[in-house]
Amino acid sequence: MNAAQERMTTKPPTARSVAPLIRRFPALASVPHVSLGHYPTPVEPADALARGLWIKREDRAAEPMGGNKVRALEFLLGDIRRGDHVVTVGALGSTHALATAIFARRLGAKVSVWRWPQEMSAGAATVAARIAAEVDGASASSSVVGAYIRAGAARMGGARWVPAGGSSPLGVLGHVNAALELAEQIDAGLVPRPRRIVVPLGTGGTAAGLALGARLGGIDAEILAVRVVPRVVANHRRVMRLARGTARLIERLTGAPIPQLDDSSVRIVHAFYGGAYGRTTAAASAAAVRCLQATTIAVDATYSAKALAASLADAAPVSGTTLFWLTFDGRLLRVAGSG
Repeated sequence: MNAAQERMTTKPPTARSVAPLIRRFPALASVPHVSLGHYPTPVEPADALARGLWIKREDRAAEPMGGNKVRALEFLLGDIRRGDHVVTVGALGSTHALATAIFARRLGAKVSVWRWPQEMSAGAATVAARIAAEVDGASASSSVVGAYIRAGAARMGGARWVPAGGSSPLGVLGHVNAALELAEQIDAGLVPRPRRIVVPLGTGGTAAGLALGARLGGIDAEILAVRVVPRVVANHRRVMRLARGTARLIERLTGAPIPQLDDSSVRIVHAFYGGAYGRTTAAASAAAVRCLQATTIAVDATYSAKALAASLADAAPVSGTTLFWLTFDGRLLRVAGSG
């Protein structure tokens, strides 16, 4: 193992990246964890976009790639060893697949990714090319079912499974920690207490973790989860199931009682989806252009920009602070020359 890999394998998780979670639940220090990111991520005002709008800069979470997937991978790759085989699935331009490939390979693992078709934007095409360059096996299947079948065969052969989007109770711990991190930033006066937190909704792990973490951290904010994938994946039942499954995991590992999470803590927003994952919409494109001009922050047109469009629509007529959770690292777009 080289020096860079040694720096990334601190176990148990006493590193600063999970400090808020461990302070709240010291027993979780026994959960395998690897420090991949640099936390806390900044919170910045964006009044130039909308009155009362703030941005949580998850795009700055790690090198060489930030974004929301890093926090889940810190737990999902927590006990990966050099020479292990890691397998995951995702769409052709999945940032989860790319992040898994980058960070698992940095830990010395072999990585295979099975992918399915999607509508391709310029950003998705760039991510797809990066995945192909990063992984040992990045094969495309004709369908979601086919990708899962092939990934299942790899798992039967001994490969370590990382779920799509990193969305499992173990992975969701990363975003429980993120919400507790936000609570500390609020207490330190770095950001006003938000009335709503807006986040893209794909496989649901980020929204679930933020909902549970906000409840634990005393943040009385509604989670607005803006759907960017089909309803069969992105729906209220799935988000709440993930959140409650994570609460049960914490209870089992720590013995601490976890407050009941109310269904109303998460609201799914469907109006900005556009009909397909990866499909650009006029509202999202306009939001991305406005954001770049006003803040110099680049967002992808088909994922974060849809949530940003919802943030702008929500913030304008409503009092109080809206916090936009920026889950995409715009450096990927600059590589493509499109941002």
